[in-house]
Amino acid sequence: MMLVALLSLLIWIGLLAFRDQFWLARDTDEAPVPDPAQWPAVTAIIPARDEAEVIGRAIASHVAQDYPGTFRIVLVDDGSSDGTAAIAQGTAQGSDRLTVIAGTPPPSGWTGKLWAMRNGVERAGDAPHYLWFTDADIAHAPDTLRSLVARSECDGLVLNSLMAELRCDSLAEKAMIPAFVLFFQMLYPFRLVNRPQAKLAAAAGGCMLVRREALAKAGGLAVIADAIIDDCAMGETMKRQGPIRLSLTRRSVSLRPYGGWGEIVAMISRSAYAQLGYSPWMLAGTMIGLPLMFVAPVWLALFGYGGAWLCGVLAWAAMAVCYQPMLRFYRQSPFWGLAMPAIGMVYAAATCLSAWQHWQGRGGMWKGRAQARGT
Repeated sequence: MMLVALLSLLIWIGLLAFRDQFWLARDTDEAPVPDPAQWPAVTAIIPARDEAEVIGRAIASHVAQDYPGTFRIVLVDDGSSDGTAAIAQGTAQGSDRLTVIAGTPPPSGWTGKLWAMRNGVERAGDAPHYLWFTDADIAHAPDTLRSLVARSECDGLVLNSLMAELRCDSLAEKAMIPAFVLFFQMLYPFRLVNRPQAKLAAAAGGCMLVRREALAKAGGLAVIADAIIDDCAMGETMKRQGPIRLSLTRRSVSLRPYGGWGEIVAMISRSAYAQLGYSPWMLAGTMIGLPLMFVAPVWLALFGYGGAWLCGVLAWAAMAVCYQPMLRFYRQSPFWGLAMPAIGMVYAAATCLSAWQHWQGRGGMWKGRAQARGT
């Protein structure tokens, strides 16, 4: 029992002290940067498939961008059946920024989203200096693009990505969504991602400003054609071309409600097994490690004694402390930190579900498509 207690406590001490301070949530886009001498041309590329509920607000936020340079928007209608394209066109009526094109069916070896993005890149051509890949369920503050370009030009970035603020209204969202971002940062500490000398790379697919020539030099979107976690694959690809940056933001917000527990578990399970490289051995290790991290401290704190009890209490306290900065960012009660053990095990269950769905040929399910490789 004492060995388990020490291992559990050491894991949390290691995460708090030696994982590039991921949990402090300090890597944001709030620091001001000077305007560039010239504002380069940008084309936003928005893949959309059955997004009628949110596309109007998303397009309106793009049309309203306060960007001094040339700015165009290409919406790729990826086989929608709910009038997504018509709503987008109606929203942008009176603006010459938006072009709507019909996407073509994805060929073998491509996920639907990445193929739609490829359609958008082809339509944009060689005119833009930057491509702004963003999702159809993300709304941006009017100064978002201006801020992205200024930072990219100032720091010479080939990729500048913002982790959009996710919806956090329902009980399930309050419990699970801040943890989703925390666990992402645990895997991909933003300070490490942003360090040019470090190999670790990542991005957030809801908002990625990419230098077009650098993407072409990397081989284009074809390099990541079958990636389920396409944003992190984009980060890895672009970091081989130059500096990248990933930040938390309040400028870009998700319009999509995740609703109840089932919807959130489905969201996690779409990519959890892909995160493990579809490896049964990685899955087994994860299913051993997560209970050690999240279950053991509670068990020891409630039923242990002596040194084991103390280790359990300290480990539980450490995970609660680890959660506090992200809870503040999402304006949630600090008491959610005490629920971290239960939250962590929900994520463990979703990871098991993700593996099961992959083995059943339903991996990476999104908008009626099973996109995980091997399906």
